[in-house]
Amino acid sequence: MTVPLFTGNVIAVIWDFDQTLIPGYQQVPLFREYGIDSVRFWEEVEALGSFYAKAGLAVSQETLYLNHLLTYVEAGPLAGLNNAKLGDLGGELPFYAGMPDFLAYAKKEIESIPEFVNHEITVEHYIVSTGLRQMILGSRAASHIKDVWANEFIEAPAPPGYLEQGVQTQIAAEVEISQIGYFVDNTIKTRAIWEINKGVNVDDRIGVNDHIDHADRRVPLQNMLYVADGPSDIPVFSILNHNGGRTLGVYNPDQDSHFRAVKALRDQKRVQHFAEANYEPRSGAHRWIMTTLEEMATNIVRAHQRALDDRVTRSSKHIN
Repeated sequence: MTVPLFTGNVIAVIWDFDQTLIPGYQQVPLFREYGIDSVRFWEEVEALGSFYAKAGLAVSQETLYLNHLLTYVEAGPLAGLNNAKLGDLGGELPFYAGMPDFLAYAKKEIESIPEFVNHEITVEHYIVSTGLRQMILGSRAASHIKDVWANEFIEAPAPPGYLEQGVQTQIAAEVEISQIGYFVDNTIKTRAIWEINKGVNVDDRIGVNDHIDHADRRVPLQNMLYVADGPSDIPVFSILNHNGGRTLGVYNPDQDSHFRAVKALRDQKRVQHFAEANYEPRSGAHRWIMTTLEEMATNIVRAHQRALDDRVTRSSKHIN
């Protein structure tokens, strides 16, 4: 007897973070805490590529800002910064109207509809961000999120010979971040989608490059809804648009330039819909997301019913 690996009854709502869940960037409370001139910092990051190119060095544009943060730690302006501090600063992040309560609301509403309960349909929230993972985990959204893909720092790197010496991982208040442990760019964002799709994040026996039949994947692409705002999200938008998933672009209502940028995504058919980043009841984003989740759940129910009809031969009935 063939037993399916997963049941395919999970809906994944995947969120970008900066300018999608919060009206700004995660680094704001960090720079404020340490008195860093944020404009100057980002100017320096922007110029780093050409700075290193003059020395004949090829550098990754995606890791420049992370390495520059570490340079600030080592040089003194961010002295003492560690993961615990990043988590504390994450607690200061302000959210758009309706967030993060909407995360709990959406999950509860869909999972309480009797028809969906009968088919054990569940909603999971994920964050895939080019921001800082520890700040996201320290934010008010963290308790509603199943998993987070974002940039991670290492505080105490394993020294040479650590296997033989029995060195333990150090987590202490006085240990600063010193290395990049994980980074996210637009390519890694697509990797996160495939990891969710195959169930890599819930079963460490599965690898992202392992072959798994589509019928056995934990979260089919058509069961995914991606909400984001920027160019780094275009590859994920493309994957879901071409595979039955749903995509929503959101914009900061206080920024005309952001509205135009997200509207351009809609005009170019990169997203299926766009709305103001407001998640309160009766807002456009709230209504579109909830309607879409109900449609996705209904499609799962119909797929289950079709499978039942295809695999069950009805018994004959008595003729009157």
